[in-house]
Amino acid sequence: MGLFSMFESVFGSKKKSRVLVVGLDNSGKTTIINHLKPKKVASAGSEITPTVGFQVEEFAKNNINFTMYDMSGQSRYRSLWEHYYNDVQAIIFVLDSTDRLRLCVAKEELQQLLAHDDIRKTRAPVLFFANKMDVAGAVTPEEVMDELELDKIRDKPWHIQQSNAVTGSGVDEGVEWLCTAIGGSLSGKRK
Repeated sequence: MGLFSMFESVFGSKKKSRVLVVGLDNSGKTTIINHLKPKKVASAGSEITPTVGFQVEEFAKNNINFTMYDMSGQSRYRSLWEHYYNDVQAIIFVLDSTDRLRLCVAKEELQQLLAHDDIRKTRAPVLFFANKMDVAGAVTPEEVMDELELDKIRDKPWHIQQSNAVTGSGVDEGVEWLCTAIGGSLSGKRK
């Protein structure tokens, strides 16, 4: 089953999915989003420019309208993140696995995100991409999990997936998990 077929099976036809994509600057958020978009919509060429402020990426595939909020990870723009927390169905948190020094900053940002009322009141699943795993010296997903204390997240489903956003390695597998988790969180809302 293809990625977008999976999204369709989770949401049915003509559904909308709001996904917040966050992480520190230079983690690979925009590159991951570009990999997910249909090839005719994806940015041509191999150079992707850093997001300043935020970008909204909308595209349709298999009767699903996606709205992905690509939030800048630069420190001066991180305060914008909270303006987009309301009514998201999922969160993708992208980490640069080669940036050991800033894992503590990523942890602080994650804790603030999870503590925010709009996020805390939902069961929106969180997909963590441990990105740039192809680079020598990258921390393992297990090290990222320990450093960010992901095992303390007990009120919403989460998953960590190693990835290489440039080649797309691991991206599809992570999104497959997210599709399943979104389906579970939506069915949980109906009860």
